[in-house]
Amino acid sequence: MERIVVGVDGTETAEHAAREAARYASASGGELRFVTAYDRSDPATVRGGGSDVWRIDSLQTAENLVEGLAGRIGYTGPWTTSARNGAVADTIVEEARESGATLIVVGNRRVQGAARVLGSVASSVLRQAPCSVLVVKTT
Repeated sequence: MERIVVGVDGTETAEHAAREAARYASASGGELRFVTAYDRSDPATVRGGGSDVWRIDSLQTAENLVEGLAGRIGYTGPWTTSARNGAVADTIVEEARESGATLIVVGNRRVQGAARVLGSVASSVLRQAPCSVLVVKTT
């Protein structure tokens, strides 16, 4: 069974990536795993790398965000949610490793120019990923 991990943070970019991940999961009959990051030590902000900042204020808010998104995109196949404490790219990669994911899906928010690409969540996930990565063009 395909296991597809998608990183989400409450932005339109993440929702677009989640819709694309859901399309792949539906086509393959796979499981979709929504994952978001939060920072237990600084509950207002999670830094993604470079200029990326995801604002998650607690574990409960992170879980609510992920569960709300799953309902909003109307995905009816099997899915799970995960809210992890830590850096954004690291949490996505950890979820992929632990779940045996076959694909990671992330958006390309603010992935423009060499300096930003090197610091972006998508770029960091690409460098660490244990499986294929789909960077969804969302901008």
